[in-house]
Amino acid sequence: MSKLRSKDLTPLLLGEAFQLFCQGVSESGPYWEHVLSYWRASLESPDKILFMKYEDMKKQPKVELKKLAAFLGTPFTLEEVEKGVVEEIVRLCSFENLSKLEVNKKGVERFGKLAEVEKRDFFRKGEIGDWRNYLSKEMKDRIDGIFDEKLRGSGLVLTSRD
Repeated sequence: MSKLRSKDLTPLLLGEAFQLFCQGVSESGPYWEHVLSYWRASLESPDKILFMKYEDMKKQPKVELKKLAAFLGTPFTLEEVEKGVVEEIVRLCSFENLSKLEVNKKGVERFGKLAEVEKRDFFRKGEIGDWRNYLSKEMKDRIDGIFDEKLRGSGLVLTSRD
């Protein structure tokens, strides 16, 4: 988020950004409300909104891709499955492949007149559990506690418990 801040503002330190996040302060409002709104919308209109989780896509990419294709009304045929089309799409859309493409390594994305982010900044490691490189165990536990409280009763379970 610091990269999206106006260059006129001082950069946020991680501790400051963490506190703001835990208080629900962000450009688009509390993150958990953002997630819950899409979750609820997916329950109300399952034919229009497919709710997918990054962790599920990383753990079972072929299963999730098939689910996405079916949702879009273009399920894979038996012939496509047998020819390895699913595996090839997973390979082409993999973090490893996309992060190496020149179009994703150079240039900038502009967000209005105040902020621009280098495209390479959208790619970190693409690993589940990468929080360990940025947050302490106490910080992770605090976020997990907030999400447990905010998502309670919704039926949504986030699997960041690694």
